[in-house]
Amino acid sequence: MTVDHAVALSLFSDLPRVGLTERLRADDPELIELAEPLLAEAAALRRQAEERGITVLPWFDARFPALLAAITDGPAALWVQGDLSTLDQPAVAIVGSRAASSVALETATRLAADLASRGIIVVSGLARGVDSAAHRGALETGRTIAVLGSGLDCIYPAEHTSLVGEIAQRGAVITEYAPRTAPLPHHFPMRNRLISGLARAVVVIEASEKSGSLITAMCALEQGRDVMAVPGNVLSGRNRGGHALIRDGAKIVECVDDIVEDFGLGMVSKATPESGSSACQVETSSDPVLRRMEPGQPYDLDALACQSGLDIGRLLPRLMELELAGFIRRAEGGRFVRSA
Repeated sequence: MTVDHAVALSLFSDLPRVGLTERLRADDPELIELAEPLLAEAAALRRQAEERGITVLPWFDARFPALLAAITDGPAALWVQGDLSTLDQPAVAIVGSRAASSVALETATRLAADLASRGIIVVSGLARGVDSAAHRGALETGRTIAVLGSGLDCIYPAEHTSLVGEIAQRGAVITEYAPRTAPLPHHFPMRNRLISGLARAVVVIEASEKSGSLITAMCALEQGRDVMAVPGNVLSGRNRGGHALIRDGAKIVECVDDIVEDFGLGMVSKATPESGSSACQVETSSDPVLRRMEPGQPYDLDALACQSGLDIGRLLPRLMELELAGFIRRAEGGRFVRSA
C-alpha cells in the first residue's frame, strides 16, 4: 500500500472502521481495489495540502502516532497542521458539555493549563464549551491537539477559526477527513475515538446523560485508557452522565495531581547504549520492555504490552523514555525496534 492508497481511503468518509487497522496491516485486497480509482485525485489533493502546510501521515508512516496505530479502528491516514512531534507526547484528553456552566469552563481551563505546564499535551475536539476552554487553557502554558470532525479547510464551529490558527502554531490540528470534507453530524462521534486514542486518560467535565462526551469515555474504555470525571452540582442535572461514570468506577478529579499521580512521567538516564556505563547495563537488563525485545525485530504496542505485562497507558511513556535514551527507535506502522 502506498501513501496515495492511504490518502484515497481517507476520501471515503463512510469507510467501515471496524477492524480497519488489521485490514490495513494485511493490505486487504478489497481496500486496495477501493482506493485504485481515486489514486490520481489522492495524489493531487496531497500535493495541494502540502503546499498549504498540511502534512499527510499514512498509517504506516513512522511518525504516525503510536497510540493510534494500536487501536483496532484507526484511520488510514491523518491530515495534520502544526508540530508533528506533538502527536507522540504524553497526552490527556479533556471533553465535556458544549453548553457548559461557568464553573465547568473555569475547571477545564485550569486543568488544561496545569497539565500543559507539566509538559502534558491536552487533546480535545474544538467544540464549543469545555473543549475550547481546554484548548485555550493549554495554550496559556503549553501545547494542545485539536481533533476535527471535518477537513482542515472546513473548520467547525467557524468562530474557532482563529483558535485553530493558534493551536497549529503551538501544537497540532488533526483530522482523518480529507480537505473539502464538510462537518457532517455523524463525523463527530467517529472522531471521538481519535480523541481518546491519542490520550492516556480521558477527563470528562460536566456531561449530561446523553452527552457526546460519554461516547469518548466509552471509546477510552474500549481502548484501555483511564476514564476520569470531575464531580458537579447534583441539583442542576448538568452532570448526571459524569456522575454515572464515577459510579461505574471512573476516578474523581479535583485537581491536576489527581490526573497525573498514576502516570510514570519521569525520564530515564540520557546515557546511550554505546556509553557502556554500568547504570545503562543495569537499566537494560532489568527493564521489563527491553528484555522482551530482540534487536532488529519490530514490535507493535499490543505485543509489547502482552510480553512486558504493562498496560498501554504505562507502556507508551516507557517507550518514549527508552527512545529518547537511544535504546529503541520508531518503525513504520506504529512499531518499535530495539537498537542493536
